[in-house]
Amino acid sequence: MDFEINHLIEKGRFSAIVDGQEAILSYRKEDESTLNFLSVYVPESLRGGGIAAKIVKHGLEYAKENNFRVIPTCWYVKKYIERHEEYQDMVAD
Repeated sequence: MDFEINHLIEKGRFSAIVDGQEAILSYRKEDESTLNFLSVYVPESLRGGGIAAKIVKHGLEYAKENNFRVIPTCWYVKKYIERHEEYQDMVAD
């Protein structure tokens, strides 16, 4: 499934429109060096297709490229980081 992920900085979210529905990774900038990933939402009819994983990876890559630490408040983001060791050193203490 191909889709584009947009970063809406002013809204604190990464967004993807898939089949006319919006999937979202919401975050809050805690300070100049830390992003708190708050929640991931994928519409029920789109779940199970890997959309959440793609949008979380996109958000984590943004954080990595911009030298942010992350707080994985969202359980899905936390599990994703646990399964992908390349992001584990980004987790804020």
